[in-house]
Amino acid sequence: MYPADASIYTDFQGVARLKAAAQADSAGALDEVARQFEGLFMQMMLKSMRDANLSEGLLDNDQSRFYRDMYDQQLAIHVTRNGGLGLADVLKRQLGGDGGGAGAVSGMTLNDYRRQPVAGASVPTRAAASTPTAAPSPRDVSPEPEELGSPGEFLRRLWPLAREAAAKLGQEPDVLLAQAALETGWGRNMIRTPDGASSFNLFGIKADSRWPGQRVTVPTLEFEQGVAVRRKATFRAYGSFAESFRDYADFVLTNSRYRPALEAGDGRIYLASLQESGYATDPRYAEKILAILERPETKQVIEYLKSAGHRP
Repeated sequence: MYPADASIYTDFQGVARLKAAAQADSAGALDEVARQFEGLFMQMMLKSMRDANLSEGLLDNDQSRFYRDMYDQQLAIHVTRNGGLGLADVLKRQLGGDGGGAGAVSGMTLNDYRRQPVAGASVPTRAAASTPTAAPSPRDVSPEPEELGSPGEFLRRLWPLAREAAAKLGQEPDVLLAQAALETGWGRNMIRTPDGASSFNLFGIKADSRWPGQRVTVPTLEFEQGVAVRRKATFRAYGSFAESFRDYADFVLTNSRYRPALEAGDGRIYLASLQESGYATDPRYAEKILAILERPETKQVIEYLKSAGHRP
């Protein structure tokens, strides 16, 4: 075992040993530095996954969370010392080490590594009609954070964009946010391009031959006569979440089939009208969105956003 190595996370002398080892053999210590960084990354990833739960279980308490955190930290160490995620090899290359193992990828940066497609990524679960709207504007193609984290963060970050789009449609922002939450699994099942980048498609709008913008083809589920059938479909891709909200508003406003929905002043009627007009093939589409709106956790965040002076 490398002198600075630690097989359990409670070994607090690892940093001191690593410092001494780096002074004696900086090249040799690089391997351990890369592995420890990968371990920290793994711990952060596990913590984010835990925090993504909308609510706590019946058996959750301070004691169970304490032991769960201990387990996650030990799991991160175990994974990084038994094959790891491959991040350590990439990091060693960036820091000047050879890192030339079988899993190393020549010429890649850390950002390139993050962009690699993830096997088994989630896919969208509905189909919608398509009508062309304006092509993406150049000002929307600047990079923005793709991950939305927890449901609470999803609601807070997208609230200003939802408010703007909802004002055009005569609806409340929370209705649009709940719809986007259903479409994307609170942002975790976002449609992605072949290189792993986000399409920023929050509303599952398809792209037909008339769509002038970017597009991405992925597997999806269509409901045919009430039965879910797996198909491949092409969806619109945007440069930002703001662009996705604007296109959604234009999409609904410019399709005559959605006129009954636009005339609805109530969110429930709006969603039911969208479903009846063919926006979604899922027979329980509106019901599922309303269920999200009725969750206590959703209501709590929405009420906070409204009380903070963010009403449309």
